[in-house]
Amino acid sequence: MKITHLCLGCFFPDGFSYQENMLPKFHKQQGHEVTVIASLQTFDKNGKTAFMPKASAYRNEYDIPVIRLDYKKPLKLYRKMKRFEGTREALEKASPDVLFIHGCQFLDIDKVIGYIKKHPGVTVYVDNHADFSNSAKSFTSKELLHGVVWKRCAHRIDPYVKKWYGVLPARVDFLRDIYKLPENKIELLVMGADDDKVKEALNPDVRREIRQKYGIGDGDFLIMTGGKIDRAKQQTVLLMNAVNRIDDPRVKLLVFGSVVPELKDRVEACLSDKVQYIGWITSDETYAYFAAADLAVFPGRHSVLWEQVAGIGVPMICKYWDGTTHVDVGGNALFLYKDSEEEIYDVLLRILGDEKIYAEMKKAAELNGIKTFSYDSIAKRSVEDQA
Repeated sequence: MKITHLCLGCFFPDGFSYQENMLPKFHKQQGHEVTVIASLQTFDKNGKTAFMPKASAYRNEYDIPVIRLDYKKPLKLYRKMKRFEGTREALEKASPDVLFIHGCQFLDIDKVIGYIKKHPGVTVYVDNHADFSNSAKSFTSKELLHGVVWKRCAHRIDPYVKKWYGVLPARVDFLRDIYKLPENKIELLVMGADDDKVKEALNPDVRREIRQKYGIGDGDFLIMTGGKIDRAKQQTVLLMNAVNRIDDPRVKLLVFGSVVPELKDRVEACLSDKVQYIGWITSDETYAYFAAADLAVFPGRHSVLWEQVAGIGVPMICKYWDGTTHVDVGGNALFLYKDSEEEIYDVLLRILGDEKIYAEMKKAAELNGIKTFSYDSIAKRSVEDQA
């Protein structure tokens, strides 16, 4: 089966483990002929938004053909509104049986509709990565951009869509409540973890090497957190302070990720013999680092690392956000309800002070998390009506 992933309403960064990378990878492994048509938007080596210089065609790290489309001019308008050069031609060349559209928020959706009308046999799936934590925050964004422009795009393509997928429960709600799409066509399709990387990371030698690298003993209790440390996730500093307060030399914390300049001094002030900041690591490396941990803590906004950790089978503590509690698959996760150092400290002490609580979290993580957040399984489910 020929599957084309269309990433025009979003980024497509080579070498990362986002859903836009993983679904094509596993669709190819499952025997499908896969193509990616993408915008120029990507990330730099520090995980910051960047743009490739021009249109191109190449094969990515999974030997999947990638067609990068240039934006129409003027860039100031069409980078935001997503108009491209050659959308229709790229679709004609790919000639998919299944078109998987990552985000409906791009004006060139009219070109896609034109292609679908000409080729009525193509099956269309659309996912959604927007919710109120990352979108529709201002009046203009909520009422005009999402409430009118992107809603109109969604309704125009809806007659040709077999399923709409929200990648979080909150993003299922966004499709229903903001775009007013038919509820019977909307489903949750969770993000997950790369099965190949999970298998590699769970090698005991990997855990041992990483812990030795940072002076973490076999008997130490290692907490890991990571991702972009910015204004939306400055609760990481609260976590660092909370760990420093724990009166147990075996409890250690490793923090990785990029830090915005305005938080750099606060992060450095928290460093100690218990708390280390190790800088930026690659997307692939995150699997090994989290697998080396006893517990992952995410005190700020949701990121794809949550599902990744659940898919590795590591217990976690996460900030509670309405519509993101799907990472709890039977007791592997506990939630934080306040932006409070004291709350983080208390929850950590509860886990550290009761071996039964941690044992139950670990059992649920290993029994349910790995299978629920397997990208191999998720990829199959995403096109199951056609497979």
